[in-house]
Amino acid sequence: MGEKSGELESARVARVLRDDIVTGRRKPGSKLVERDIAARLNVSRLPVREAIRALVTEGLVVSRPRTYAVVREYTRDDVREFAEVRGPLETMLFTYAAERHDEAGLAGLLRVLEREEQAARDGDLLAAQNAAVDFHAYMTVLARNAVLVELVGVFGTRLKWIFGLYEEPDTMAVSHRELYTAIAARDVELVRSLVAAHLAEGFVAAERRFGLPDEASAG
Repeated sequence: MGEKSGELESARVARVLRDDIVTGRRKPGSKLVERDIAARLNVSRLPVREAIRALVTEGLVVSRPRTYAVVREYTRDDVREFAEVRGPLETMLFTYAAERHDEAGLAGLLRVLEREEQAARDGDLLAAQNAAVDFHAYMTVLARNAVLVELVGVFGTRLKWIFGLYEEPDTMAVSHRELYTAIAARDVELVRSLVAAHLAEGFVAAERRFGLPDEASAG
């Protein structure tokens, strides 16, 4: 019973820390101090230590021997490499979603989109961001490809962290409405074109959010 309880505590701590990182409450490079986290979440230091190990495995945290673990920092090359993975992965997902969706799946996607649009109208940035991530994640339902689902499971948290935060919910909601309309029409070529533009914008936004200089100023 004690071991099971410990596993539940470490999973809860990992979930809280993961959310703090992905939503930007814990910034890249910030320290993860075990005793402070333990006090905040009212747990012992052991589940905190286990949670940090899990986040290291997920690629969100970097372990530094004999000092504090820190939230991972990204370079321009890091962001570019994740964008290179994201591009073909999401293009396949959106393409298959357009080709393979059924009526029930499309209705589910519309519910996610309408939740995003409502959050944008309400000015609830966090809710809009979460719904936008759900919009992308829903493509795994429509695409009907178990291998792609597995790949998204491996990279999903980091992709959400790098590309899922933005400051213009209205613009993102409009972009997703265009994608929804193209998917509903099974217009594969338009979907691919829209996805390419959408991902390019996401790359620029990610560079800006992580404070990375553009290549001209870097040179």
